[in-house]
Amino acid sequence: MWKPASRSGAKPGLNRLGPSFALAALLTAPVMAHSAIYRCESEQGVRFTDQPCPGAGEAVEIRDPRVGRLDQNLPEPSAPAADEPPDPAETADNGTCRFINSTDLRRYLVREQVVRGMTRDQVRRAFGSPPETYPSPQEVWIYQTRYYGALYELIYVYFRDGCVDRVEYRKP
Repeated sequence: MWKPASRSGAKPGLNRLGPSFALAALLTAPVMAHSAIYRCESEQGVRFTDQPCPGAGEAVEIRDPRVGRLDQNLPEPSAPAADEPPDPAETADNGTCRFINSTDLRRYLVREQVVRGMTRDQVRRAFGSPPETYPSPQEVWIYQTRYYGALYELIYVYFRDGCVDRVEYRKP
């Protein structure tokens, strides 16, 4: 005689093992996470074990490598030197520009792209030193793109407060 299959698709005898297995895993997980590691030295050499060493052995502290909180497993911040004043050019270039995360910045530099919010140094890394610069009324760097030796395109990079304000591509 035909019997309908259970809704979960599992065999009837295995349905009872699921909750007990999950309960056993939950009960042993904290024990495994907090079990001690011991360093044992003997004539055979050094060995690490989860059992206390006979005779002289020492417990080894293993730090949890997971970062769960902001203050956990992070190095202490280094304090800036009090006797050195900050460089004003560096502050203007890095302090007021919009943040570009490192992955996007690397992508722009590899593709030789300049986007709004980059610093002067980042523009130099993407395009090189500018062949033409004009400081006023607004600071402008002009780059030339050549194609088979002929002038193909002019790129105007406009800066405001040390950061890229806009980029314009023009035909000559």
